[in-house]
Amino acid sequence: MTDISTAPGLAEDATTTTTTAADGARKPQKQRKEGRTVGRFIRTQPLGAIALLLIAIFVVAAVFAPLIAPFSPTEQFRAHFSDAPGGDFIMGTDHLGRDIFSRILYGARTSLIVSVVTVVVAGTIGTVLGTISGFFGGRWVDTVFQRIMDTLMAIPGLVLLLFIAALLGASVRNTIIALSLLVIPAFNRVARGEMLRIREEPYVEAAKVNGCSTLRILVKHGLPNQAAPLMVIASLMFAIVIIAEASLSFLGIGTPPPTASWGLMLSDGRQYMETAPWMVVYPGAVLTVAVLAFNLLGDALRDFLDPKRSR
Repeated sequence: MTDISTAPGLAEDATTTTTTAADGARKPQKQRKEGRTVGRFIRTQPLGAIALLLIAIFVVAAVFAPLIAPFSPTEQFRAHFSDAPGGDFIMGTDHLGRDIFSRILYGARTSLIVSVVTVVVAGTIGTVLGTISGFFGGRWVDTVFQRIMDTLMAIPGLVLLLFIAALLGASVRNTIIALSLLVIPAFNRVARGEMLRIREEPYVEAAKVNGCSTLRILVKHGLPNQAAPLMVIASLMFAIVIIAEASLSFLGIGTPPPTASWGLMLSDGRQYMETAPWMVVYPGAVLTVAVLAFNLLGDALRDFLDPKRSR
């Protein structure tokens, strides 16, 4: 007579059922843990929660700009030059008869594209180089990488941006290249400093003893343990990139017209501050709020992720 407990088919079914049940139990636990983390962040960092809400509004406005904007950002209404806010134009029009509200929404899209691509590209390059440099700290690899970073950091940021933008020309792509070179050293320094600490941890020493390759150690132990400080620096870099892109556009070497850009709108409106102040007030206000939100989020993440602080 076949023993039910030793029957191959039944044993496999039991194992599968146990594994499925375990996976199903883990998912609610993970969701509850994530929910408690979000709740704790909102409770302990109210300014950070408000900043996160403002950033969410900023992202939604940028992504759904074609659906939200009442007009095209380049459409000119020749009978409505420099109209005051009201009626069909809730934020007024500029000196060319373009709707300011629509241009602000599309300007948010420009800022979002530039900031996201710049932070992702610069963050990836800076983190990888910093992680490698920190792991081989004191060797020639570290020396070469850090002298390159020192060179980039020795050049004043605005001068570097002006030089690259003037050399390559005014375009969104060239603006991203210029800003990436400015931001890479920040990620590199943070990643290197964290890796210098991580490489001395017992679990890294144990991985070396067990014969783990350098790549495995960097991927499995180096990068994951740098996540918290890199999240903080990334949120702060978003604010820096947004203000830098606006500065370049204001100077005429960033986003080229007629593409909507907050900096370009400020540049166009400075000549009409006395007769049409709304041309400067509205883009200046949204730029200020966006930069402030990312700065507040960075400060909140720094405090929230700091293990030395009580929660």
